[in-house]
Amino acid sequence: MGKLSILMLVFNRPDETRTVLEAVRAYRPERLYVAADGPRPGNPEDRTATEQVRALFRQRIDWPCQVKTLFQEKNLGCRFAPPKGIDWFFEQEEEGAVLEDDCLPAPDFFRFCEEMLKKYRDNPEIMHIGGACFYPGSRRMTGSYYFSRYPHIWGWATWRRAWKFYDVEMKSFPDYLRSRKIEERIRGAYPRWRILQQMKATCDHSPYFNTWDWQWTYTLFRENALAIVPTRNLVSNIGYSGTHSVDATLCALRRESLPQQLLPPPREAPDPEADDWTFRHFYRRSWKDRIRFLFYRLRYGRKGFPS
Repeated sequence: MGKLSILMLVFNRPDETRTVLEAVRAYRPERLYVAADGPRPGNPEDRTATEQVRALFRQRIDWPCQVKTLFQEKNLGCRFAPPKGIDWFFEQEEEGAVLEDDCLPAPDFFRFCEEMLKKYRDNPEIMHIGGACFYPGSRRMTGSYYFSRYPHIWGWATWRRAWKFYDVEMKSFPDYLRSRKIEERIRGAYPRWRILQQMKATCDHSPYFNTWDWQWTYTLFRENALAIVPTRNLVSNIGYSGTHSVDATLCALRRESLPQQLLPPPREAPDPEADDWTFRHFYRRSWKDRIRFLFYRLRYGRKGFPS
């Protein structure tokens, strides 16, 4: 089995990038892609930091490896820089793994992605392979991984065949709302309302949700696809700053190992208990997000939200 092709998404954090690059260096991929966002205007610290980050890939690649770079001169931001880099990656690769500059993988992350990419390569229902496992009940599961409706992006892999459905602008979202397919995807009015609020804010370019990842979640929803989640956590987030609503304790989860032989789950369907836990911890809004939504609704109104 050949080595994974890897895309690193980086910006202005040299210390975190160096740490993640050391994990990639230990794996020694044959092809490494680096997509770097540009410095923010009027920010001299950014210019220095982004140059330090880019220099790492000139200094630390000391194994036989084809390195390709996409270095932005201008800042594209969190909404556009990552998907532009991922688009560029899959223009050249049929499949591969994506690591942001704060996502530190365990050694087994690479093996897990290799095996899952090969095993489910021709299964269109599977569109995402995650490296992070937050669900505490995963230790009671019989398999080495489970299926979920929700993709985690702290270290992940996919195929060109799946990424081609991604649209940062979510142009199909109004039709998706009218189709009521969300009712088949998620049980219960409350979770549908909360998730659709977030998706609507993202689709409308709300200043509170300047991001790219909700569009990927929406892609899996729209395509009625599944994500794979390992039953042991394979990625730690080393860049938590306290500015996001994610629980800081999840960032501190230690990286683990998987058994040498990966066992599939009993059936190829979402695990209901794991998905319920994931929704309650990631898709219910914190009090900070509730305030953000209040300002969003006061400014933009509720037009377009489901009743």
